[in-house]
Amino acid sequence: MFYYILAFIAFLVDQGTKFIIAKNLEIGQEIPVIGNFFLITSSRNRGAAFGILPNQRWFFITITIVVVVAIIWYMQRVRATSSRKLLPLALSLVLGGAIGNFLDRALNGEVVDFLMFNFGSYTFPIFNIADSCIVVGVGLILLDSLLDMKKTAPESESEEGNETV
Repeated sequence: MFYYILAFIAFLVDQGTKFIIAKNLEIGQEIPVIGNFFLITSSRNRGAAFGILPNQRWFFITITIVVVVAIIWYMQRVRATSSRKLLPLALSLVLGGAIGNFLDRALNGEVVDFLMFNFGSYTFPIFNIADSCIVVGVGLILLDSLLDMKKTAPESESEEGNETV
């Protein structure tokens, strides 16, 4: 149950911050947080990450439903068959973020983005808390996979070394 609560908290933080931005800032309005490096900027995105595939609302809704069902199924499977703790944590972040962006797309046809970072003359695409949860979750899934490979590699090497020719 802990992992679903974590997903719900990620969802609530995402929706709360989007609500605050949508209600208090005009689209395009910027609030500097750390000079010109980090700004809160009200923006809308009708596409996926970095604005790719704009205006494909039903495609994203369908894909997100499939992903959410798959994550819930896999979380149940991992929790029941494994002692791994990082993977369900990662999946819960991805789940919370996916549902957060899903709700925006389903209700409004667009996602509220507001976190903007500038690196000199380069502006990283504006994103939100749900996007952050998804990226951190995927990063943790990769880390969990690497740690699991490292943990199982010595076992398989020792089994191969015990074989006789």
